[in-house]
Amino acid sequence: MRVLNEDIARKANKEDNCTGRFWEGRFKSQALLDEAAVAACMAYVDLNPIRAKMAKTPEDSNHTSVQKRIKAAEKAKQPKQLIRFAGSPRKHMPKGLPFELKSYLELVELTGRCMRADKRGYIEQRSLPILERLKIAPENWLKLTTQFTKVFKGAVGRPNKLDGYYTHLEAKRRTGISHCEKLLG
Repeated sequence: MRVLNEDIARKANKEDNCTGRFWEGRFKSQALLDEAAVAACMAYVDLNPIRAKMAKTPEDSNHTSVQKRIKAAEKAKQPKQLIRFAGSPRKHMPKGLPFELKSYLELVELTGRCMRADKRGYIEQRSLPILERLKIAPENWLKLTTQFTKVFKGAVGRPNKLDGYYTHLEAKRRTGISHCEKLLG
């Protein structure tokens, strides 16, 4: 970690035209040794804008991985710059986080609804659940996140986005539109 921190500090100091340590004061690097630690740290970071009252919901939290994941999921995609969710741990585990995106979103949502006396913000109790706010039925979300490659073969998105895509391509055949209508509405 010392070598990694040193390289980061040199680059940051050059960029900011200053000197000093990169991780100072309350900032530090920590080893995350298991899935529970990774999930807890991810949720903590993703909820920072809500706790600081800079955002009301995870999907409104700018510059967070949860917002990037939600925006990508609405287009039925995976953000390239983030490691994907691989689902529940199993014998032949593919590369990725060993839990499902739906479970992570629900974890962030439930945690964000907890009020804390030492923080200004939280997700209001009267806010709709996250999948309702995104207008995706839970059973459709589960199918989207567990059977994506089985269900979809071509372009994927909400019907209006799919229409625009096929119009742009000047394609006469609109494959997969029935699944998109059914699952994404």
